[in-house]
Amino acid sequence: MSAVLSLVFLTVIGFSLDIAIRNRIHDHLFMETQRVATDWISSMGSGGVPEPPATHKDLVQLVDSRNRVITASRAARGLAALTTPFPTDQDPLQYRIACPDEGRCVVLTAVRVLPMQSRLFWDGEPHAVYAGRTEPGLLASRRLELFIGIGVLLMTAGWTWASWRVAGRTLRPVREIRERVTEISVRDLTLRVPQPSGRDEIAELARASNHLLEHLDTSVRQQKHFASMVSHELRSPLAGLRTQLEEALLYREETDPYETIRTAVRTTERCQAIIDEMLTVARVRTAATGEPELVSLGALAREEAAARTDGVPVHVEVEDEVTVLGNRVQLCGVLTNLMVNAQRHACSRVDVTVGRAGGEAVVTVLDDGDGIAPEDRERVFEPFVRLKEGRRRDPKGTGLGLALCRVTADTHHGTLRVEDSPRGARFVLRLPLPAGVSPVGAGQALSR
Repeated sequence: MSAVLSLVFLTVIGFSLDIAIRNRIHDHLFMETQRVATDWISSMGSGGVPEPPATHKDLVQLVDSRNRVITASRAARGLAALTTPFPTDQDPLQYRIACPDEGRCVVLTAVRVLPMQSRLFWDGEPHAVYAGRTEPGLLASRRLELFIGIGVLLMTAGWTWASWRVAGRTLRPVREIRERVTEISVRDLTLRVPQPSGRDEIAELARASNHLLEHLDTSVRQQKHFASMVSHELRSPLAGLRTQLEEALLYREETDPYETIRTAVRTTERCQAIIDEMLTVARVRTAATGEPELVSLGALAREEAAARTDGVPVHVEVEDEVTVLGNRVQLCGVLTNLMVNAQRHACSRVDVTVGRAGGEAVVTVLDDGDGIAPEDRERVFEPFVRLKEGRRRDPKGTGLGLALCRVTADTHHGTLRVEDSPRGARFVLRLPLPAGVSPVGAGQALSR
């Protein structure tokens, strides 16, 4: 298709070029023949009619009103009148191209002799001078069209070849991306598409594709890891439940059915708690949170601390009123989980501090318990990971609370870590502050 369009386009250009060259050559010949004719006419004076110009290439004739040749130059002798009809009074100067049946065309100028000269030499009978030149062989033999046609074909071939090379070079990254994408499967998402340099659309497509593959790879690995841990956590209670039920069936006389049912209920409650926590983590990680709202972390911390009436007291200190954009319910769940976890391990009190540092909102939850060993500070955020002290203090826990807090912090583009403290465990939540929102404006927005 590109070759056809190129051929059509270049053919139009070639046709226009042919016409332009022909017109340029004809205009030049018209000017030359006009000069020859007018010079001869101007030389006709009282001394009579001079001989026609003796050049070998000019065809010059003097004709009467009946278009009969009176005299002619050496090159035009024996020829009939170069053109017809005779020039009129209204149009005494005419440019013509005369083409006899055989031979080359003649480009000529027909000039009517002045009436004064006609009265002087021919008793007033009108006469005219025809001055012409034979059309060049480049035009007469159609060689011009042949050369232009060859040029058009060569240019079309060159354009087509160049377009093919450019298209091949441009589409080569697309072909490589397509070939690599066919190699990628759900079982192996570690492959990445070739990423060309530059900022064009293909490079942007490759970068976006690799970004998508990175997300897919991370999601699939998290899903596999999550599924393996869930299956591991559910396998033990379900296996114990099945053993108890089988024993109840085999040893009916020796088994208390009510105790078996109570144990089964407790086991199913634990399984249900694990499933509910698992679904909560999955929803926070994958579901859209909707339109974010302004949340005052100081007010939220006070509300959650006031609700913690059981266990060791929770003291809240708001160093600076900070407001973030996020999901109020999810952030409330983070503070609740952190406070509950701190109360579980604290000896006498839990301190919650809300402030800002380096363009971030910072919430610190500190207990005065035994703390967390440095090597376990990242493990506690893994799903179903429960340290020995945690299992002792809360045997019924699922081990998903802190994992849910970490996922929520990630979805809010923040961080949640265990940092150093002189005593106890110090959990620090950092969230980005929204640009252009002042504490006063945030309070007004929340009051509405």
